[in-house]
Amino acid sequence: MRKILITGGAGFVGRHFCQHFLRQGDEVHCVDSVAPLTGGIDVAKGWPLFDPREFPEFHFHKEDCRDYFRRVQDTDFDYAFHLAAMVGGREMIENNPLAVADDLSIDSAYWAWAVEAKPAKTICFSSSAAYPVKYQRPEGYRLLTEDMIEFESDLGMPDMTYGWAKLTHEYLARLAFQKHGIKSVSYRPFSGYGEDQDSAYPFPSICKRVLDNHGAARINVWGTGDQMRDFIHIDDCVRGVIQTMDKVDNGAAINLSTGIYTSFKEFARLAARLSGYNPEVTGLSTKPEGVFARGGDTTLQKELGFEATIDFESGVQRALNYFGASAGKTTKPANATNGANGSSKKPISPAVSEGKRENKLAASHV
Repeated sequence: MRKILITGGAGFVGRHFCQHFLRQGDEVHCVDSVAPLTGGIDVAKGWPLFDPREFPEFHFHKEDCRDYFRRVQDTDFDYAFHLAAMVGGREMIENNPLAVADDLSIDSAYWAWAVEAKPAKTICFSSSAAYPVKYQRPEGYRLLTEDMIEFESDLGMPDMTYGWAKLTHEYLARLAFQKHGIKSVSYRPFSGYGEDQDSAYPFPSICKRVLDNHGAARINVWGTGDQMRDFIHIDDCVRGVIQTMDKVDNGAAINLSTGIYTSFKEFARLAARLSGYNPEVTGLSTKPEGVFARGGDTTLQKELGFEATIDFESGVQRALNYFGASAGKTTKPANATNGANGSSKKPISPAVSEGKRENKLAASHV
């Protein structure tokens, strides 16, 4: 039995790691204040998809992780997953940047604690928002490789305060290894999604909008709708971390991505088609859209033995079934031309992608 710490463990990503380790028979200590801006769900009210209270090895600490770090010093954690952060999707990143900056305080407190508590291995969660925005513009965007961030020479401009906070977290991880020998690995997740994700994020929001407006002639998405993201299912994110987390110790970063761009318009069309109708999809210019194209290169992940396997069409269908069942609705069965092992579609290359704002790039496949 391993002893696992998961800060932010009641949030979307944290819950899935709690589930994984509890089912492995490990002792899990989940720390989460369940405050509004953290995205956490109080375990006393029950979690979606599984109930951790069924496991005697589950220990829930309902408090700010900074208070936990001050209170708990003598530990013997085999792994510390540091997920605690201020979250809330694109609208919060753009409209409440000072609240997001509180992540700097959270991460600083974590590393100060780690120096004293010395967990055997730290699993850090950075973000694809740490990447320079210059590589994500309509002109000349490209798949983002881990070496595009060089702490020794060129950082580039990340995505607002959220990106800066995550960059700082990664830098502290490297210093913790160099100065104190604290082993860690940093992950840069791209657009993670799943059935139990908070509606502040685009994936559940669009799926629910498609279901709630079934048969409508028009569906709206934020921004122009032409902006593209690299959607990766939360189950693949968890599997990617588990398969690679013991292969890096110096705080270096690994993408969690599929290498495939999907526009929000294509996403909404796919969800509507799976629900049995074909609306026009239009953008809402009054809503934020973020960078134009954000997709992650998968070369390093494959070298380390991981590749995402859940194709986007299957992931969307799972979510539609889940949300539909919760609302007493049914969805049209998915076209089973491609299964969970992916498809033959390839990620677009930079040379091909330039200038192609409206593409069909794996709207339904990861």
